[in-house]
Amino acid sequence: MTITLNKEMLQMKNMIRNFVEKEVEPYAQQIEEEDVIPQHLVEKSKELGLFGISIPEQYGGIGLNAVEKATVLEQLGRTHNGFVSLISAHTGIGSTGLVKLASEHLKNKYLPEMAAGNKIAAFALSEPGAGSDATNLTTSAVKKGDYWVMNGTKHFITNGPIADVYTVFALTDKEKGAKGGITAFLIERDFPGLTVGKKDKKMGLRGSYTSQVIFEDCIIPEENVIGEVGMGYMSALKILGEGRVGLAARAVGSCGKLIELSAKYAKERIQFGKPIADNQAIQWMLADMATETEAARALTMMAAQKIDEGKKVIKEASMAKLFASDVFNRVADKAVQIHGGMGYMAEYPVERFYRDARITKIYEGTNEIQRLIIARNILEVC
Repeated sequence: MTITLNKEMLQMKNMIRNFVEKEVEPYAQQIEEEDVIPQHLVEKSKELGLFGISIPEQYGGIGLNAVEKATVLEQLGRTHNGFVSLISAHTGIGSTGLVKLASEHLKNKYLPEMAAGNKIAAFALSEPGAGSDATNLTTSAVKKGDYWVMNGTKHFITNGPIADVYTVFALTDKEKGAKGGITAFLIERDFPGLTVGKKDKKMGLRGSYTSQVIFEDCIIPEENVIGEVGMGYMSALKILGEGRVGLAARAVGSCGKLIELSAKYAKERIQFGKPIADNQAIQWMLADMATETEAARALTMMAAQKIDEGKKVIKEASMAKLFASDVFNRVADKAVQIHGGMGYMAEYPVERFYRDARITKIYEGTNEIQRLIIARNILEVC
């Protein structure tokens, strides 16, 4: 498979690569230690249009297609994963529902500010009792006149503590459940009845915040329904499918960076009178890292290309997310091994990548769930 980028996209790819290496990476260790993304990096990201890569030009965004977006996210994946998570959660699952499914009124009202990065978006599906089993929602919304009243709790919501708008899924018909009884809503942070919980303490992804989002008789205007009433579960599957391709692209970018760091260290580290890069054991690790990364990139870009062709990509998106996240974890493990004791030290970036890699096998659908999705799709057609 060959992916050909036009001149403008190649320029953007190089611009993002330069931004990552020269402006973000110097602050990576600071982000890790302080658990805060410097505001000047957020402002520069706004200037570059990174918050609007998923939003069409008519609403103020850049309007990249899936292949182009994957290209940008791969470059962003080369730096601090917490920084990347802020942007990707906003441009991926945080924005996709509005772009693909919302009314023109909602698009015109919210997308321009989201594209500019002035309103940060979050996606709220998971609950304490509804993680992998996303159909088991207890958050509910009841229609009362020209508004809805929502009650329930969402948790592990990326961008939750800082978001201005939330795409939230709630049960609107208990009898129908996932088959026509779940609805998606666009909810503003300052709607009456919405409370944001405290920031979660996590293993990694410093600078990227998650929290609970709590609804207690939260008042939502009728116009803030996203798509059709009752079709929220199908909407969630569509949003997550495309988001998984973006997550895979980020993982590929991180793998590329880890390979470069490992090769450089292997050539510099002298043991028994020669660089460890001369040892076959090290060479084989680098070869496996590079081969699997290229395979993950091909699988990711294939899924992205199918999205652009308007094809159904549930299976392919799951394959890309599953394989790329597994590869990311294997590459990070080998990178630590090549670095030896130094790889375990917090001041070396491979230690950070190693911790950040672990969540990619869990969020946006665990890898066990991805295997079920893939298998079911195979069984349906065979």
